[in-house]
Amino acid sequence: MRLYNKVNKEVLKEQIQKDARPRTTLSFYQYAHIPNPHLFRDHLFILLDEVGVLGRIYVSKEGVNAQLSVLDENWSAFVAALDTISFLKGIRLNKAIEDDGKSFYKLKIKIREKIVADGLKDESFDVTNKGQHLSAEKFNALTSDQENTILVDMRNHYESEVGHFKNAITPDVETFREALPVVEKILEDKKDKNIVMYCTGGIRCEKASAYFKHKGFEKVFQLEGGIIEYARQAEQQNLENKFIGKNFVFDERLGEKISEEVIAKCHQCGESCDNHTNCANDACHILFIQCDSCKEKYETCCSVKCKEFNQLPIEQRDELKKTLTFNGTNFGKGRYKAQRKDEPLNME
Repeated sequence: MRLYNKVNKEVLKEQIQKDARPRTTLSFYQYAHIPNPHLFRDHLFILLDEVGVLGRIYVSKEGVNAQLSVLDENWSAFVAALDTISFLKGIRLNKAIEDDGKSFYKLKIKIREKIVADGLKDESFDVTNKGQHLSAEKFNALTSDQENTILVDMRNHYESEVGHFKNAITPDVETFREALPVVEKILEDKKDKNIVMYCTGGIRCEKASAYFKHKGFEKVFQLEGGIIEYARQAEQQNLENKFIGKNFVFDERLGEKISEEVIAKCHQCGESCDNHTNCANDACHILFIQCDSCKEKYETCCSVKCKEFNQLPIEQRDELKKTLTFNGTNFGKGRYKAQRKDEPLNME
């Protein structure tokens, strides 16, 4: 049996767009000791491929991290497949809030050193010694006590830029690896406070909560199921929704609305907007916020330079790639300088 997809991605995208069968987007993670990640990876691929699952999964010795799209008609078979793996039996599945089922177009399972890159080398750090989980109701109650509670967003700046919880600290970082030492510095004189952390689905603050307990913080909490599960519980239980804006997601959708507020601005014109896009110039491909008007004006590119480059014949583009730099070359996600957007293409 083939354990990797080898079909052209454009063909796969077209196939999934034409398939009218309903699908559900979801995520799950589990920290567990996996002695042979390669063997487990192949076993998991066979299980999920047989029931038509699409998505992206990372497997390592410390566990599994998955974002998936599942055919509704195969839901029971999918759950049954997970239940054959002891540490995944009965696992919480975080279903997407806004979802048309077109979030993924192939199944990809990769082996990683860690399921969330943290940059930590401390062998004494025990990721299973995690903080206390909070339901949406308990999260609202604890974070209302602002005098004794510090709320920290463990996501990246381009995620919190479009949406975050009220009164949260939002670190100016691009990766989780960066976030841990930055947040530790912010909290160094606050060890007597309740430290409440949150992220998209829970996996980053699960590790972060264990890390800060390892560093001597005692009152450490995390939002169970992350923003995704919080939004579901808040709606079902008619609770106050303390999240403002959009929840960034790492699939084709790039975001799902949790509240109606739009708190970000288009990186090109400054108009109110919270829609992320990747620059259509594959030599750039920077992630940035772009409104519909600028999307049309710049043809889904981050600059005139990228727009003009994309209009060149592919042979000329391939040659110029060797000498030109673009926003994606010079800046991190969502950090390109807007004033460079009108720089023309210079082929001299």
